[in-house]
Amino acid sequence: MAKTLLFLPDISGFTEFVQTTEAQHAQHVIAELLEVMIDSNTIGLELAEVEGDALFFFKEEIPSLEQLLAQIENTFTAFYSHLKLLEKNRVCPCMACSSAPQLQLKIIVHCGDVEFITVQNKRKPFGAEAIEAHRLMKNDVESDNYILISEPLAKEIMLPAHYKSKLYSFQEGKNEYDNKTVHYLYSELDKENLKLKPFATAQKVNLEGKADLTYEVELYCKAQEGIEWVSNYAKRYEWAEGVDEFIYNEHEVTRLGTEHVCVINGKHLNFVTVTKNDISASSGLIYGEMTDGPPFVDKVYQFYSFQPINAHRSKIIVEVYMETKSVIKKVFKNLFLKDIFRKGIVKNIDNLSNKTKEIKMKNEE
Repeated sequence: MAKTLLFLPDISGFTEFVQTTEAQHAQHVIAELLEVMIDSNTIGLELAEVEGDALFFFKEEIPSLEQLLAQIENTFTAFYSHLKLLEKNRVCPCMACSSAPQLQLKIIVHCGDVEFITVQNKRKPFGAEAIEAHRLMKNDVESDNYILISEPLAKEIMLPAHYKSKLYSFQEGKNEYDNKTVHYLYSELDKENLKLKPFATAQKVNLEGKADLTYEVELYCKAQEGIEWVSNYAKRYEWAEGVDEFIYNEHEVTRLGTEHVCVINGKHLNFVTVTKNDISASSGLIYGEMTDGPPFVDKVYQFYSFQPINAHRSKIIVEVYMETKSVIKKVFKNLFLKDIFRKGIVKNIDNLSNKTKEIKMKNEE
């Protein structure tokens, strides 16, 4: 029987992260990280199962030492590149989004003569070797960021006990499981030596002069809750009137560069999340978006600022900038568009204010 490779990337800090942060955003962050690690597969690993904060891969062939170390590096690189993206392009101030960059990764790799079981047409490793691979996830390595390779696999790929490179520095370790001593090699991974993947930098816009429209109103919720009402597109259905549909990635946390589509009277308006260059620490929480879809205008920027009033209330300030290049568009903007936009914004933001007031009163009953 040919030996099978068992490959288990496991997100460190998952339990504390989920228990102490906003559940929905925590789920989205973990799901995104699992997805990028799945996509990092370059050696034909088969996904047996998603195990909460971990992935269980297998391959019915043992790769070479070079191939395995390259795959490990690729998975670490994908993981930490995505965390860097979340950190740099973050919009949401919640604990889940702000603490996500603190997550780390460990990868357990084992091999052996593996049995398989098929459940609902899904084939997965089963038996003693699969159990041992999972046991190795509980070990005495004093780090949350490392690679662990079992002794049988290390011998199979001829990994020297003290193999060193720019990224790895292996050493020997062992643990006892059910009165059996299991030996392994492990190496902490220096994240500074990873070549993180580039990502699109957040679009910052320079807007000269005053906004074409400004409107502010009180919200009966904290500023952090206010920005969630606007940046979470699923919640916009509760206060934004005249919209047929919001089209967006339901499994993604909104961040700078995130795109969504707003369908109004059958017309699709494409939006992208942006920020301004002149945002300061005193500006409060800000969410911005841009579209080039409306007629008679080149681009429309909408910025929602949230400033605390007290422990339970905040103020939302909406600013709208309309870019028009031709004289005709500028005339049309001043004669008609401003009034049309103002009516819609006032109505919707008042709806949002009333919605937060209703919730507050209901919670006080």
